[in-house]
Amino acid sequence: MNKSQLIEALAKEENLALKKAEEIVNTVFRDMEKALIRGERVEIRGFGSFKIKKYDGYQGRNPKTGEIINVSPKKLPFFKVGKELKERVDIV
Repeated sequence: MNKSQLIEALAKEENLALKKAEEIVNTVFRDMEKALIRGERVEIRGFGSFKIKKYDGYQGRNPKTGEIINVSPKKLPFFKVGKELKERVDIV
């Protein structure tokens, strides 16, 4: 499912205009993004949580040339699936 499909599903499920559903989805994603930028954790009970993980810099190799390169420290978003979602997905 992509963002536009999510918007369509919300509009259909809640009997909303597509424009209103799009505003809702964009607001949720924007507020989650802002929280992560502030370094906060975003938890959606029963689904999972998002947080920012910090990675130290390191020396790596260019796979084409074998040249040693320095990789800068970075921060990346990380998602951890919640127990309930994990159990629902794992139904065989």
